[in-house]
This record gives sequence, structure tokens and C-alpha cells, in this order.
Amino acid sequence: MQHATVDGVRIAYQTAGKAGPWVVLSHSIACDHSMWEPQIRALERHYRILAFDTRGHGASDAPPGPYSFEQLSADALGLMDALAIDHAHFVGLSMGGMIGQHAALGAPDRFLSLTLADTTSRYPAEARGVWDQRMVTAREQGLEPLVAPTLERWFTQGFRAAHPEMVDRIGRLIRSTAVDGYVGCAQAIIGMNLTDRLGAIHCPVLVIVGAEDQSTPVAMHEEIHRAIPQSRLVVLPNAAHLSNIEQPGAFTAELLGFLVTAAG
Repeated sequence: MQHATVDGVRIAYQTAGKAGPWVVLSHSIACDHSMWEPQIRALERHYRILAFDTRGHGASDAPPGPYSFEQLSADALGLMDALAIDHAHFVGLSMGGMIGQHAALGAPDRFLSLTLADTTSRYPAEARGVWDQRMVTAREQGLEPLVAPTLERWFTQGFRAAHPEMVDRIGRLIRSTAVDGYVGCAQAIIGMNLTDRLGAIHCPVLVIVGAEDQSTPVAMHEEIHRAIPQSRLVVLPNAAHLSNIEQPGAFTAELLGFLVTAAG
């Protein structure tokens, strides 16, 4: 891993590929850049890849929160600046998709396209209680009590039974996430509310979601799709929240096809 300092925070990242447009990959809460490995292997043949650990996650610094999406998107843009990346395709899943929405609204000239996977543009008020309880648990007991219920939401029962090694790997990422990082990002997530602004996004947009995603259901993606007129909505069967891992072939094929189309 390499590091760049953005706004006083060390952000960890890795790059791959030697030629082509840049693709920036942004991960879910309680994961790190490694959740994108299936896509990196496919993309690096035609693109240059930047996969980074959001502040509070992986090998990046975890300063005390709360964090905001203005801050998290500024981290992504600051990292692009540090690496002299003027323009890029941005691919974000879950929290990464929320970062992507804020970044694309704040710096629209920087993005060639935007892929929003298993994410949302807003959370209803009743979701706050769920996130508040997760933050209390994390502060008092660490991330361990959140591992099992999170994995149940993130993967279908069939995938958990068939691929225990991958499920265990993601469980280790959840377990090892810094409490300050988890809570700081959760405090940003509970305030997510961009639906009414999404019409200002004018780059090509792919909205992709697992059909069995409980965390950010299909209806949330239909709302994003309606709000962004030029977007394309894809629902992947037999996948839950981490659809890029549960259905890596289908996810990557949709992403590659979209990136080619977005390039004109």
C-alpha cells in the first residue's frame, strides 16, 4: 500500500494498470479497497485503477469523528489531485456510492462517469435508530457483535453456505475496522439526503444493485434512477448488498460495458 496525506489525514491506496482512463474505486463501510479485487483484475487490462481506503478504514488514518460526506468526498478528490488524476470514472458501492454522489455534485468536471452500486441517495428518518444502535454497540463492544448480522445482510444465504472462505474474509474486514472510523462514517451516513439534487449530475451514470439487497433495497436505486435522467438501472439476480463479490462476473460485465459506452 502507498499513502498520500490529504487534509492532514494519511489515505492508503493502491494503483493498478498501466494505460487507459482512470477508474477510482470506493468501498463500503467496514471494508477496505480489497473488496474490489475481482473488478481490479478485470479492469487493469484496459484502465488505470485507483483503489483507496476511506478515512477510518483499512490502512488509512482513523481520526475521531464525526465525519461528513463533504469531508469524505474531499478526501477522494484530494487523493486524485495528489496523483495528478484530472478526470476519472468513479465506482462506489454502498458508502462509496454516497461518496461518489457528493463528489460528482461538488466537482462535476472531474468525472467521466459515475457507477452507484448497492447504495442510496437518502435514508428515511426511521433508519436513524438502526444506525444509532450500531454506533452504540461499536463504541461499547467494538465491531465483533456487528459481524454476524452484517454478513447476513450483505450476502444471500446460498452464497454464505457455498463460499464460507469469502464470507470469513469480509468478516475479518468488518472486525478489524477502527471504531472511530466506523462511527465517524456512520454519522455521515445517517444524514445522507441528496435525492433532490441528483438531477444536477450530467455525466453517464450506472445504477446497479443486487436483487436481494436488504441494506439498500432495489427501491432506493429506482429512486436514484428516476432522479438522474441519463442513468441506467441494472438489477443483479441472486445477489445481496456486496453484489460485486457475490456476482463478480455479472457485475464486472455490466461495469465494463458501461465504461465503454460512457467513453462515447
